[in-house]
Amino acid sequence: MPVKLQGSDDHEEDARIEVVPLIDIMFFLLASFMLVSISMTNISRVDLKLPTSTTSVPEIKTPPIHIAVDANGIMTWDTQIVTATEITDRLLALPPDPETKVMIAADEESRHKQVIALMDAIKAAKIDRISFETKSANP
Repeated sequence: MPVKLQGSDDHEEDARIEVVPLIDIMFFLLASFMLVSISMTNISRVDLKLPTSTTSVPEIKTPPIHIAVDANGIMTWDTQIVTATEITDRLLALPPDPETKVMIAADEESRHKQVIALMDAIKAAKIDRISFETKSANP
């Protein structure tokens, strides 16, 4: 007959699953997937040399529609080359919203004529909220 060193057979401990280490592992996996997905995101914009401004105020609210004019006068909307009439048509196709903003990023070497043509195209779509993207002169 074997010797029992601890209590009787009637009292067995149930197996337990520790939840805290599982939560730690799940948070680690979530953070890993988030970092990998962010690193896979391709942020592409037209390469511009923006003019500097000492009195610029950063845009804090939701990002406006971004249209760029490069040094050669080529207009792009989200890296897609567009004409002034295409800009007007695309803006008119958007749902009407009085809070719609358009951000113009014009290269410092771009012609004034191209920027005015872009502003006219935006105004033709009945959008009055236009702002210009600049670099801050202060470091």
